[in-house]
Amino acid sequence: MGLHKLNLSPPQILVTGFALIIMLGALLLMLPISSVSGASLPFIDALFTATSATCVTGLVVVDTGTYFSPFGQVVILLLIQVGGLGFMSIATMFSLVFKRKISLRDRLLLQEAMNQNSMEGIVRLIRKVLFYSLIIESVAALLFTLRLALDMPFGRALYFGLFHAIALFNNAGFHLFGGSHSLMSYVADPLINVVSIFLMVSGGLGFVVLSDLFDIRHRRKLSLHSKVVLSMTAALIVSGALVIFVFEFTNAGTLKPLDWGGKLWSALFQSVAPRTAGAHTLDIEALRQATQFFIIILMFIGASPGSTGGGIKTTTFTILAGAVLSMIRGRTDLVLFRYRVVQERIFKAVTLTMMSLFFIITVAILLSSTEEAGFLAILFEATSAFGTVGLSMGVTEHLTTIGKLILSFTMFAGRLGPLTLAYALGPKKGKEPYRHPEGKMIIG
Repeated sequence: MGLHKLNLSPPQILVTGFALIIMLGALLLMLPISSVSGASLPFIDALFTATSATCVTGLVVVDTGTYFSPFGQVVILLLIQVGGLGFMSIATMFSLVFKRKISLRDRLLLQEAMNQNSMEGIVRLIRKVLFYSLIIESVAALLFTLRLALDMPFGRALYFGLFHAIALFNNAGFHLFGGSHSLMSYVADPLINVVSIFLMVSGGLGFVVLSDLFDIRHRRKLSLHSKVVLSMTAALIVSGALVIFVFEFTNAGTLKPLDWGGKLWSALFQSVAPRTAGAHTLDIEALRQATQFFIIILMFIGASPGSTGGGIKTTTFTILAGAVLSMIRGRTDLVLFRYRVVQERIFKAVTLTMMSLFFIITVAILLSSTEEAGFLAILFEATSAFGTVGLSMGVTEHLTTIGKLILSFTMFAGRLGPLTLAYALGPKKGKEPYRHPEGKMIIG
């Protein structure tokens, strides 16, 4: 935690820390030992790959399974784990192991990194984060290994199982199956689908919600945050699966050739994956345009606060939708599960959404001028990068150098969040000591 000596604010430390990890990862991926051929990966490709791994995205410019050696793949896996849990969580783990005292400044930084409202119980939460992650990833890796061992040697199955368990739990779309197939070979496999969906959902719920669920026997009730996250997550998964099932039912390139089991599993999987996971069991380019645009909406919403995923988050979307309904009904307060949401939270949700929307539109416009692709594909790519999803319509592998730089920064901004990035880069301003007179204007 030597960044403290630079007298940086918590957002600045997070931005600097992630940037340093990405640069270190890029340098390691450039080493000849990282590639199968022994050739050195160009810096721009190494930077893109390291950014995609650290920001738990999954967009790739070179194939992970065939280009990188086991050393390079392990580097990517470590970047995914550090990026998903957060480098401050990893640093805290070492501090706890070596019985080093967690300072007040460390706690403030952990509060910012975990997107918490207070420091109360933050170290206890980090312990739970590390414990839950280890347990979930280990059990999933074992189940994956047992299933994959039917298709490949046990040692290879164990390696594949561990890699994909960590990647899916951290909502990163990296895979070792070669090409852009991801998990398409297991589109109707119940075990692979169940374990993958569980990993993506549990990683996307957020560690606060996981902690609440594990402690439900003692606490007897869930917090407002957990209720909102769980209800909105369930609503998005069910509605997403239904929409994809209906839109793709007669599509010969996706659902039509599958039996009923395959249709249901793939619709459910593809509803969960855009919530920042990046894996897929259907050919994304073969989806109908309506489905592709719907997936863009799911990617924009993303996962939940304090999770391994990106997007504007489920709580932000819930507050926005609730505020709209409250306004339509003529109510002055937004009430969720019998709790009133303070106006500060509504303003923050609106600010975050508008900043994210403006950012994605800007990136899409820039990519439209540098890349040779249709606008829907470019918008899909920009949203996927910002939401740290990893799904692609085939644009990533053909990116120009400028396009790679633009998407790298997009993934970086999406992982940290536009507000954190703005706080880190912008001048720090205190609260105004006065209030302006109220003005009136016509809306709508």
